[in-house]
Amino acid sequence: MAKNFVQAGDILDLEIADVSSGDPVCVGEIVGVVLTDTDADGKVRVKRSGVFELSVKAVDSSGNSAVAVGDAIYYVDGDDPPLSKKNSGVLFGYALETITGGQTATIKVALALK
Repeated sequence: MAKNFVQAGDILDLEIADVSSGDPVCVGEIVGVVLTDTDADGKVRVKRSGVFELSVKAVDSSGNSAVAVGDAIYYVDGDDPPLSKKNSGVLFGYALETITGGQTATIKVALALK
C-alpha cells in the first residue's frame, strides 16, 4: 500500500459546529450526512456516500416544483430544510421518491458521488 495513504474518504472528520447525527451538511462542495453529533472539539464524522432518508422541500428557484425519482437535490444554506430542487445550491444527491409540489417530506436521497 502507498505510504502516503490516509483513509478511504467515504467518512470524513470535519469541523462543523452545532449539527446532529442525521443532519445533511455541506462544507464548500463536500456534501454528506452527519454520523455523530458535534463533539467537544467541534468535529463530526460525515458519510459522503449512500442512501439516507432526509427532509426535502418540493420547490425550485421559481417556486413550487414536484420532486420526481431521479431529480437532482441541492443543499441551500439558510433554507429550512436545506434540501430542495433549487439549483442555486450545491448538488447534494438524487431523489429516490416523489413529493407533491410545495410539500416537504422525508424521502430517500442517494448522495451525489463527486
